[in-house]
Amino acid sequence: MPNPRLAYIALGSNVGDRQAMLARAVQEMNRAGLRVLRQSALYETEPVGGPPQPWFLNAVAEVDTDFTPRDVLRLLHDIEQAMGRQRSIACGPRTLDLDLLFHGEHIVREGELELPHPRLARRRFVLAPLAELAPGLVHPVLRKTVAELLAELSGGGEVRLWKPGRSAD
Repeated sequence: MPNPRLAYIALGSNVGDRQAMLARAVQEMNRAGLRVLRQSALYETEPVGGPPQPWFLNAVAEVDTDFTPRDVLRLLHDIEQAMGRQRSIACGPRTLDLDLLFHGEHIVREGELELPHPRLARRRFVLAPLAELAPGLVHPVLRKTVAELLAELSGGGEVRLWKPGRSAD
């Protein structure tokens, strides 16, 4: 039985000091009451969709929380805004992108809150770090594990473990 207090949050950045931005985001999540239990490695990922832009650093954090999914989403948006996120270009460059992927087994479709995240099964840059943390986690709608979703995904852009000092393509 999945833990109803566990949530998984995708982190991404492709503007400025990407590594520092993600590290600070984890600090801010903890400060806001989202207790980060584990974080995946950092992955360098090819931008998918949108205008030409730099490669991303992505990760996934596993958090323990008493907050409702709506409250978690609000906290994530507050953190993004405080760290300079501007939503002017769809799929454009971002200082920080925080997406709520799963929150227990909640299935929600309420305006901007959709759980599980509606596009996670098509995003290698989300599935690869999520599979590192929770390969056996079952998507409550698709009824497949994260590892199965990743194995079945074709395309979705290049994703590789990040090595500090190597420049993105």
